[in-house]
Amino acid sequence: MIHSPSNRPTARRVLGSLLLVPTLVLAFSLQGCQDESEPVVNVYSHRHYDTDEALFQRFTELSGIRVRVVSASADELIARLEREGQASPADVLITVDAGRLHRARERGLLQPVSSDLLDEAVPMDYRDPEGFWYGLTRRVRIVAYARDRVDPELLERYEDLADEEWTGRVVARSSENIYNISHMASLVAAVGVEEAEAWAEGVVANFARAPQGNDTDQIRDVAAGIGDVALVNSYYVGRLLNSEDAESRQLAQRVGILFPNQDDRGAHVNVSGIGVTAHAPNRAHALQLIEFLVSEEAQRAFAEANFEYPVRPGVAWAPTLQAWGEFRSDPLPLAQLGELNNEAVRIFDRAGWR
Repeated sequence: MIHSPSNRPTARRVLGSLLLVPTLVLAFSLQGCQDESEPVVNVYSHRHYDTDEALFQRFTELSGIRVRVVSASADELIARLEREGQASPADVLITVDAGRLHRARERGLLQPVSSDLLDEAVPMDYRDPEGFWYGLTRRVRIVAYARDRVDPELLERYEDLADEEWTGRVVARSSENIYNISHMASLVAAVGVEEAEAWAEGVVANFARAPQGNDTDQIRDVAAGIGDVALVNSYYVGRLLNSEDAESRQLAQRVGILFPNQDDRGAHVNVSGIGVTAHAPNRAHALQLIEFLVSEEAQRAFAEANFEYPVRPGVAWAPTLQAWGEFRSDPLPLAQLGELNNEAVRIFDRAGWR
């Protein structure tokens, strides 16, 4: 169940304090640094948060390397990298979901890097086994439910959403959404194609409305009574709870959350992640930026300002996340999600989840 912390750090306060942290001596890899009058690193990013911009500024303060950012959707950035080929100015690709990172690797758009610092900071489950990409933050796929209409004990597993108990009560995003695709891929890995497809058919039969909107829309529709339960990424609830808008906070307080499958495989976890592009003109600078983004300072900022879980072990969670408590994570290596994405799409199509 959600508890709104009494001392909520707003994103503005967290970002302000981040930029005032004393300069640290960071263990960046410096091999192969180019002799440039104005060192730069060029970032293609699907993330769109103030936290990231503040961290890029902080990196420049520490390293002297300017960060230039191109922002677009993941599909647009991947298409752009393919179109630009060897002439691409991009040094790193930042996107959300291991499925997209796998897609970029499969299309030859990323190159492997080797860094003892990265391997120590990022657990094996949250990075490519050959160093093509590394997770930056963890996103947990939770069930959001109407606190006044739902008994959470009836929702111990993701599989429960297919039960007749939830007929006309489930709201969801489109099957084209990468979060849904990767979640389905995790189900295929856990229970096989036939059971995963039967689950999808059961959820479709329980829809309260046609799939639409983003995760915030699912939370709002649960709070408004359009549906009673929804699958969402946990940080969306955290952002609403800590919004500067009072109405958004009140809305989020009507919604409870639970981490499914705690007695078996654990809750589905995905990442936002980063990789060095195949033709990076500033490869050494790119590696320095990645190493900074998994530092304790940067990981703390991701957690406190955007309510994502740090990928680096030992970094404190934001108070809202602490209030939700510990949970068991699905140990499935995330690289497998990308490998099963195509099968997941086919299952959604056959199940009629549009």
